[in-house]
Amino acid sequence: MKAPSAPRRPGIDALTRIGHPVPAIDPADASPHTFPDGGTWRTEIPSVEGPEALAVVLEESARLDVPIHRISQGSGVWMLTDNEITEMVTLCAERNIELCLFTGPRGNWDTGASVRTDSGGAGLRARGHDALAGCVEDALRATGLGVRCLLVADEGVLWTLHRMRAEGLLPSDTTFKVSALIGPVNPASYAVYEYLGADSLNIPSDLTPDHLTEIRRVSRTPMDLYIEAPDDLGGYVRMYEAAELIRRGAPLYLKFGLSKSPGIYPYGAQLRDHALATARERIRRGRLVLDLLARHGADGGMSPLGSRLPGGLRRFPVPEGD
Repeated sequence: MKAPSAPRRPGIDALTRIGHPVPAIDPADASPHTFPDGGTWRTEIPSVEGPEALAVVLEESARLDVPIHRISQGSGVWMLTDNEITEMVTLCAERNIELCLFTGPRGNWDTGASVRTDSGGAGLRARGHDALAGCVEDALRATGLGVRCLLVADEGVLWTLHRMRAEGLLPSDTTFKVSALIGPVNPASYAVYEYLGADSLNIPSDLTPDHLTEIRRVSRTPMDLYIEAPDDLGGYVRMYEAAELIRRGAPLYLKFGLSKSPGIYPYGAQLRDHALATARERIRRGRLVLDLLARHGADGGMSPLGSRLPGGLRRFPVPEGD
């Protein structure tokens, strides 16, 4: 059997032929980590805001043959009825896809004015005890309805939910995903989120491959990265970097977002047409990335469908009696 050739970098054959210098790949900067199943990358479709949008995503992913490991939602548990959550849980379970819902009140929807200043104030974090308690209530309600992945945008919420998981108040297989809205930007902060209980971490979409390598020297916690980012997260489109981002950042979730598209949080029926159209387009964007990886011989290493757990990670000790 012929051995598989190494993945090629974009444009390398033509550039080499005309004598244009091409940077060499340094094996030392590749991530040494994988998911527990041995895969280096998984896929995520973000901003799927309810059962109807989810049905569109599942239909379109079947039509375009786009494998999905995780579906995530951004408006929050509190913006869904029990029936809507149950329907989403059922639809994802039928396809063996992880469903991740956002927890509770966030700063940009709160009564505080600082988040609307030029400085951004405390950002999307949970202000005060009541907001923290709302996130706890969301977590209990969602997991009670079968959700096993929760999005968080606050370090205190993350630590609180992790302590609840350790105490058996949340199912032991519940995973916590840190939002891109507060994503860490250096190796030390990335490691802190791991110790606080994170099972995967959105990193800002403008981090360079070198930044990913620096993080991978201190943590193996899975990364989530928008290959195409929404405008409020920069609007970056990094399709041609996908193979290198996997090589440097594994284990990595490839997130297929949309730039040049109005936001839909918090979602309601008034945004229905927009939500369904963008759900459909995110799948097409995913197909474009997967096709690009295949053309470059870099589409190997995807985790088996149905994989969701991150493996053993490091945690701060939970105090006795907490």
